[in-house]
Amino acid sequence: MAAIRLAVRLTPRGGRDAADGWSRDEKGQPYLKARVSAPPVDGAANAALEKLIAKALKIGRSSVRIAAGDQSRLKILEIDGITQADLDRVFGSPD
Repeated sequence: MAAIRLAVRLTPRGGRDAADGWSRDEKGQPYLKARVSAPPVDGAANAALEKLIAKALKIGRSSVRIAAGDQSRLKILEIDGITQADLDRVFGSPD
């Protein structure tokens, strides 16, 4: 099974760790809005995001990794061991 790619816009120091639903960028591409309480220092916010997504999907944290955008707010995650239907069930459909 190929890894699923998920676009996420991360807000560090967001007060809590949570997924806040879907939005679209200026090109109309969907992304999941997420916030973590960790600061954007030494990869802490990225690690908190990986943990948040893994916990929500009930998979191991090692199955979630940042494939692109580790220094920007918009990140591309690669997630192993799930299907698009799993993503839609947990976070809702972006449509």
